Amino acid sequence: MNDKLLTLLGVAAKWGNLSYGMNSTVSSVRSNRAKLVLVCGDISEKSRKEIAFHCKNSDVRVLLLDDYNIQAVCDAVGKNCGILAINDSSFADAVLRVREQGGNV
Repeated sequence: MNDKLLTLLGVAAKWGNLSYGMNSTVSSVRSNRAKLVLVCGDISEKSRKEIAFHCKNSDVRVLLLDDYNIQAVCDAVGKNCGILAINDSSFADAVLRVREQGGNV
């Protein structure tokens, strides 16, 4: 795995800073633990709208990972999920920096 974003997600998973799947992510958003929500590019439109609704109500940013499919993210974090929440501010900031700079952090 040489992609910096996926590597960062793998580290966040090892440190226990992620919530996996729709239910766990919504729970993190509602409890104000989620700092950033990531949505894989091949998630259904219905799921995208649902998570966007919850995040908008709780003022949590959603980042659509158009160029990453569910399998790539699953391989990085070790769990089967297409939606996940980052529950740590430092990891969330690092992911946003990587995305903004095109992976050159």
